[in-house]
Amino acid sequence: MAGPNPPYYTPLSKPPAAATSYWKKPRLYSLAVVTILCSFSYLFSAWQHSGATTSIVRATIPCFPSTNITIKAHSSSSSSTSTTSTELDFATHHSADESAAAATVPEETIKKYPPCDIKYSEYTPCEDTNRSLKFDRDRLIYRERHCPEKDELLKCRVPAPHGYRNPFKWPLSRGLVWYANVPHNELTVEKAVQNWIRYEGDRFRFPGGGTMFPNGAGAYIDDIGKLINLNDGSIRTAIDTGCGGAYLLSRNIVAMSFAPRDTHEAQVQFALERGVPALIGVIASKRLPYPSRAFDMAHCSRCLIPWGQYDGTYLMEVDRVLRPGGYWILSGPPINWKNHWKGWQRTVEDLNAEQMQIENITKSICWKKLVEKGDIAIWQKPTNHLHCKKFHKTVKNPPFCPAQDPDKAWYTDLETCLTPLPEVSNNEEVAGGELEKWPKRLNAVPPRITRGTVNGVTLETFQQNSHLWRGRISYYKTVNNQLEQVGRYRNILDMNAYLGGFAAILTEDPLWVMNIVPVEAKVNTLGVIYERGLIGTYHSWCEAMSTYPRTYDLIHADSVFTLYKNRCEMEDIMLEMDRILRPEGSLIIRDDVDMLVKVKRIADGLNWETSVAFSCSSTSSIISIYVDL
Repeated sequence: MAGPNPPYYTPLSKPPAAATSYWKKPRLYSLAVVTILCSFSYLFSAWQHSGATTSIVRATIPCFPSTNITIKAHSSSSSSTSTTSTELDFATHHSADESAAAATVPEETIKKYPPCDIKYSEYTPCEDTNRSLKFDRDRLIYRERHCPEKDELLKCRVPAPHGYRNPFKWPLSRGLVWYANVPHNELTVEKAVQNWIRYEGDRFRFPGGGTMFPNGAGAYIDDIGKLINLNDGSIRTAIDTGCGGAYLLSRNIVAMSFAPRDTHEAQVQFALERGVPALIGVIASKRLPYPSRAFDMAHCSRCLIPWGQYDGTYLMEVDRVLRPGGYWILSGPPINWKNHWKGWQRTVEDLNAEQMQIENITKSICWKKLVEKGDIAIWQKPTNHLHCKKFHKTVKNPPFCPAQDPDKAWYTDLETCLTPLPEVSNNEEVAGGELEKWPKRLNAVPPRITRGTVNGVTLETFQQNSHLWRGRISYYKTVNNQLEQVGRYRNILDMNAYLGGFAAILTEDPLWVMNIVPVEAKVNTLGVIYERGLIGTYHSWCEAMSTYPRTYDLIHADSVFTLYKNRCEMEDIMLEMDRILRPEGSLIIRDDVDMLVKVKRIADGLNWETSVAFSCSSTSSIISIYVDL
């Protein structure tokens, strides 16, 4: 693609025949014929109108159904699908000359994007260690997101390290990672006595141990399960301040793990290579990029966060993202300090003072301590704030936060106050609405929708969206049959998730989806996504994502480029997609025709192998581009 025999394995390398053979199967010849006919008709119409550069091109092209490929009609305003012969209306918004030129761009005029220097193989633009040193070390502010200025953005493709290989397939990947993919020996030395990671020849092995898991992570989760119910579906989403979520997945609990880039170097990277959800992040001066009432459980096992400092601000942030009735689990210092203080090399007075700080803060935010047994302590957040408000009439520290949006969490400053829960009429009522247990939670109407707190989203909207995505996923699988291959994709990103419909249809497959709700979206729906038992984060695609290169096997982008039109450069978004996509990964891009003409041009410059499939609609035209690197 970019030339013979690349010096190292990069996304420029052409995948082996097995990885792309589905495009060559006879059953897709009919799609190729449709594509050729559509393209010819489009160009012929543009040629007919080429004498009038101010005219609008309108080419009406029949979409031919096939016995093997079902061409389905999709509408941005309707959830209906159709297998009957429909017409694709190219209602473009550019002149004929522009259209023809865009469709027939000479090879030499396409901007090429070369590979970056190999030193950038683990480049994380907004958590760059060199840039971070310029910022304040107080409260770990230097470890937060600090993105490059526009003139600092790289215009090249981040390469993979020498010897890179495709990760092991799940569930094998949970315990094995290729050394060449994450060439860091530091943790094998630092955690040698913990039995967390071993270096064996060309790979790392994760036996399931850890500082607080002398009998293995599985046994540790079992110990927690003896104290609270992890098996009845009431606990589905968890936030893990570290990267220990791998063994919760066997309990149908999906954990969002986070850790900073530097002192925990490679922990997030290892988690992602193992097929476990994770983001680079830190509790410092900004809110975590999640909505309020998102998680059923928060977990910290020796995460080294100073929970008792800064007047309890960090625990108040955990309280904000914790669902009413949710649990906070703490193991490691200072829990069980009487038995561990010598091994931790800390004084009895210091550890006792730290635990008392935590105990006092949790009481002040109305949490109830359920149990402390051995190395584990568990607190529970109240299901509503009726009693808490009475308590705070006499004890006014911390105060309730003033009127604000508790879901606003993109570069939003932390505050030393308690986020109030939605009002209730009696003490038995769950603030914000009670959730179904998993898996019923996935398709039940989320309380945020039934209560009318999501602008413009109704019960009917939710049901139509669910129906729409059943049809779309079915359609995607007819074009890219790798979606039907169990284990082909493990880490998936949805760049504009809306209500999480894309992820919801895929939940029965052995994969996970990171659902992004762009901060520029008209409606904030991330809380709805979490109420469905899915996970995600806020993000602006004008900036780099807080993740390592080669994180995702599949990226889905629905109307992303329309959303960011006139906001930031398309090439920068696509270079970021290229950075976080694994070699031989895939992209599915849905957008308006005008946007995809530009996308195709940049994709050619990125040496992406593209294939175009047409969806037909009477109201709008959408093209899906499938990209295999």
